[in-house]
Amino acid sequence: MTLPTVALAMQPERTRHVLTPELLARLGALAPILDQRPMTDFADEWSQRLLAEAQILVTGWGAPFIDAAVLARAPRLRLIVHAAGTIKGLVDESVFDAGIRVSHAAEANAVPVAEFTLAAVIFAGKQVFRFRDVYAADRGRERTQILQGEAVGNHRRTVGIVGASRIGRRVIELLRLLDYRLLLYDPLVKDAEAMALEVEKVDLDTLMARSDIVSLHAPLLPETRHMIDNRQLALMKDGATLINTARGALVEEAALIEKLQSGAINAMIDVTDPEIPDENSPLYDLPNVFLTPHIAGAIGLERIRLGEMAVDEVARFLEGRPLLFEVHKQDLGRMA
Repeated sequence: MTLPTVALAMQPERTRHVLTPELLARLGALAPILDQRPMTDFADEWSQRLLAEAQILVTGWGAPFIDAAVLARAPRLRLIVHAAGTIKGLVDESVFDAGIRVSHAAEANAVPVAEFTLAAVIFAGKQVFRFRDVYAADRGRERTQILQGEAVGNHRRTVGIVGASRIGRRVIELLRLLDYRLLLYDPLVKDAEAMALEVEKVDLDTLMARSDIVSLHAPLLPETRHMIDNRQLALMKDGATLINTARGALVEEAALIEKLQSGAINAMIDVTDPEIPDENSPLYDLPNVFLTPHIAGAIGLERIRLGEMAVDEVARFLEGRPLLFEVHKQDLGRMA
């Protein structure tokens, strides 16, 4: 029996550690890899030869977009496995219409985001960066000793989770192990499901008003764009913290900056809109902002999980077993 052939498509500089030599060897033992060099552009002659032969396409960050025109050059293609998170921006509906199966490694990418969020929640509750700044300014502990007597720390803090997404649910699981009160806003979650998650389901206004820490995990959809606006930010407690590891455009950034400049709240921000703030953005310099360059998701060695999940999915496909992380056409509209 002739084994299906595999081709790769991703930007090498963006996907280091995704397919380690060990994972490439394992993938090659499952099915012949046409070329271990990944395609970065489907238009060149070399890529078109690979597309014509490939039955399985393993993609990653930076892979070219796959539409009907690409499919016309890939007549044997049966499976696309994306060794990264969302497939938005990778495929359009024509892929599903052609009967090609699609899977992704979003579950693997959710792990480091949830871990990052847990650390952010803990640091926010302990006001770690405030202590750091005071300690560095004073070169002594007189003021930090006084701060320790304030109402800081994480015991029975109220954390509001916006969105019971894949990542949101992982964050809930991690926080449930600690002494937090958990609120959830997600209009798609029923009361019974909220009870099973051991969270209190509330509306967004209530969550913003009651939470000491608000963590965003909703997908970016037309109806969620700027869901956190000036009115929502005004509901937050003085001294509360907003954490965003989801999508920058969930928040109306001008309103957030104005609120942060007042000193009323704090923010831990891993994603912004635009993706890289203007070089003059106050977000870089405000003392109550902890800004990171979109690193909550898989970076460095964490990317190995993405490759492992992708190779495991290829193995399931070849063995005729159900795919664990298959994406269907109807899922596209609700994906992050």
